Parts: sequence; structure tokens; C-alpha cells
Amino acid sequence: MGKNLKIFLGVSYLLILFVFLYFIFGSIQLDRLDDFSYYKELQSNLDNYISSNILINLVYFFIFGIVWVMLLGFGSPILIISGILFGQWLGTAISVLSLSIGALALYSIGNFFFKDVVKIILEKKFVKYISLFQKNEFLYFFIYRFIGGLGVPFFLQNLLPILFAMKKRNYFLSSCFGFIPSFFIMNTIGAGLNIYVKQASSFSMINLILSKEIYIPILMFVILMVVSLIIKKKFFNDRN
Repeated sequence: MGKNLKIFLGVSYLLILFVFLYFIFGSIQLDRLDDFSYYKELQSNLDNYISSNILINLVYFFIFGIVWVMLLGFGSPILIISGILFGQWLGTAISVLSLSIGALALYSIGNFFFKDVVKIILEKKFVKYISLFQKNEFLYFFIYRFIGGLGVPFFLQNLLPILFAMKKRNYFLSSCFGFIPSFFIMNTIGAGLNIYVKQASSFSMINLILSKEIYIPILMFVILMVVSLIIKKKFFNDRN
């Protein structure tokens, strides 16, 4: 059963990824990729499409985000896209909610079907932290999310609490709150890219980097990384 489910999830993920990429690249004119005016046309068309029925598009994105995470998708591309489509605030809200629910669903599936496999893969690496999580699973998993999961790939981050049988309510809430800072920054970068394409008459990498919509979230990201390193050293060093 476990092997069949893994095959099914893998095939499903690849199928959804293929359909998504086909939908994106199928409508792109490859011979105009070096033409900045083409990106402005895409941005304008995308804005018009999203704003024509924003509620329905939010629902579509919400469902897609959940399925994407359940099928072991990476988090960063979704965050940039949500920022481009919905802006920094709404994009942050919908991505935090959808990815938190998707992570909870993946955790539930993994805990039910793949508990032994997850323990084999992760237990040795995180054995020194299990007792730490067990002291206060909400607090330490919130910190774990906040600092980016100690460099662990996103889908493995979502499965880590299987090692200490975390309560689903605590899992969901600590994920939501822990995601907010980094998700907001990534959505802000996505929104900044959208604004730059909309306002610029021609493309310049220097102007892009120096635009406040881009350099401010980049500075925020650097600050978040520094804070994360300090928190990591305090809570997740070998002496704890």
C-alpha cells in the first residue's frame, strides 16, 4: 500500500506540474522572450484576468496551493506567484492559509501511511531535537517554521512532526504564524516584480534592484536571515 501510494503521489505530482507548465508555457510566445513590451502585455492581461473575478481566482489559487504542497511541491515559487497575482497583503494571506492547510494534509497523510519511512529518513538527523519539540511543540515548531526549517526541504519540514506525534491543531497554528514573516517577504518581492513591469518602459537589472519595491523586501529578507541565525543558535544548537 505504501509503495503504491508513493508511486501515485509521484505520478500525480508530475502530472499536475506538467499541466501547470503546459498552461503557462503553452500561452507564451517564445520568440518574444527578449522583448520587454511582451512582459508588459502579459502583466496587463494577467491583472485584468485576476481583477475580473478576484474571488474565484483566489479560490482556484487556494485549492492549487493545497494540492501543490500535498504533492511535495516547493514553497518559494508559489509565494512569488501569489505576490504577482494578488499583491503583498492578499497574496500573503492566501498563501499562508493554503500552504498551511496543504502542509497539514501532507502531515496527516504521512503520519497515517508513511510514519515508519519518515522516521527512517529523519529520526537520526533530528533525534537531538525531538525532546526539545516535546517540551513545547507549539513554541518550538513555530520557531522552526520561522527560521526556515533549519535548511530542510519544505516537504520534509512538513513531515518532521511525525517524529514527535504533534497535535494537528498545534501543527496548523504554529505553521500559520511561523510562515507569516518569510511568506510576506516573498509575496512582497512578487508584488514588486509586478509593479516594476507595469511601470518601467524598458528593462534594466540595475533599476530593478534599486527600485524600492525590490530592494526593501531583499533587505527585509537579509534581516530575517540574521535574526533566524541568532534564534537557531539559541534554540537549536547541539547543547540544547
